Amino acid sequence: MRTWGRDAVARLRGDGMTVIELTAAAVIAWLVAAVVIRHPDPFYAPTAALVVLGESRGRRLRQTVEILLAVAAAVLVAELLVYALGPGTGTVLLVLVLTTTTLVVIGARRALVVQATVSAMYLVVVAAPHGTLMPFRFIDALIGGAVALAASQLRAARDPLAPLVSQARRSYTDLADLLDEVNAALQSCDEDAARAALDQARQVDDCVAQLQTAVLATGETLRLGLRRRHLGKLADVEATLRQLDYAARNIRVLARASATLTRRHTATPPELAAAIGALTAAVRSAGEALASDLSGVDADRHAHHADAAALEAVRIAAGLLRSDPPLPVTMIVGQIRATAIDLLRGVGHDDMTVLDRVDEALGLSRA
Repeated sequence: MRTWGRDAVARLRGDGMTVIELTAAAVIAWLVAAVVIRHPDPFYAPTAALVVLGESRGRRLRQTVEILLAVAAAVLVAELLVYALGPGTGTVLLVLVLTTTTLVVIGARRALVVQATVSAMYLVVVAAPHGTLMPFRFIDALIGGAVALAASQLRAARDPLAPLVSQARRSYTDLADLLDEVNAALQSCDEDAARAALDQARQVDDCVAQLQTAVLATGETLRLGLRRRHLGKLADVEATLRQLDYAARNIRVLARASATLTRRHTATPPELAAAIGALTAAVRSAGEALASDLSGVDADRHAHHADAAALEAVRIAAGLLRSDPPLPVTMIVGQIRATAIDLLRGVGHDDMTVLDRVDEALGLSRA
């Protein structure tokens, strides 16, 4: 119980401001619709505020506006269908199809699709109008969405780099977790686990895309808030992002070679597990270096750890090449080298320095 209590307190400290923001947005939306506009039972105002604010994190302003309009449109479509056709099975079917299709077309996440569809279904099944068109529900949804939009911009203006810092850590953590899964599959020679890791590796482009979206969203926030002094940091992140993209591709190839190795039921050399473990540590440290740099704290310590771990991974992997390993092992060693190069470039080293240091760790000389 004490452990659970400490974890609960830690979660509340981490997300306590989110609770306050969601509660305040919902209450303000209700008050605007009920007291200022004098709409009866303004259920959709706080609902839209909660849905839009919850989905706006890390989104660009344009995407947030699209979410707002999509939620309001879902309510309006349901209202019009019930008014025209009356409540019934056919109306329920049309509302479900049109609402989910609209949200999928704009690229909404599954949580938003479910929440907006439930709101539309509530109108059809519970609050269906009886022969009278009541457009205030659509207006309530717009009010709630507008309040959420304003709240999201206020939150972003208070700490505009916070979403980017969080996403940077998450993106690198996703890659590191993937390497951990690959390593575990190799050590146990578990073909099923290796295939599962490979399936996950095929989705790693998402973590790069999410970080790219966070960069664009942060840029919009900085320009709207006239806090352009931070824009230079975004340029650094974009340069790092290119290297992260390359690293993600290399790790995907590494996962494919690992699946091939487990399929051959060949015992994994302990040096290979150690090399991948060191590479995993380098990925985590590189993510912390980027997040620390964005936060304005000293990132050199994390960058140094990333350097040391990446080069250690290459040094360990190099030893495997002396024993004429099977082709999958050779491929994995090659991807460890390539990923190490991407990580070292990502923490700010120039190309020639990176290649010299990596090849030296690999035991190669450059003429």
